[in-house]
Amino acid sequence: MSIEGKAKEAAGFVKEEMNEHKDTPEGKAKAQEGRDLRNEGRVEDGKAPKTTEPGTGHKED
Repeated sequence: MSIEGKAKEAAGFVKEEMNEHKDTPEGKAKAQEGRDLRNEGRVEDGKAPKTTEPGTGHKED
């Protein structure tokens, strides 16, 4: 568990949550950027990446 991986996952989570409910293409793109950053941090920490679409509300560990 790296500090950098945790920071990326946290920052990605915030970016995704801030943008996931926007209906604009820009909002959806920013939500996906957040998801990508979050997954990058998860992979660095040895966790599986999230695979659901941003904003679906599905819980994954």
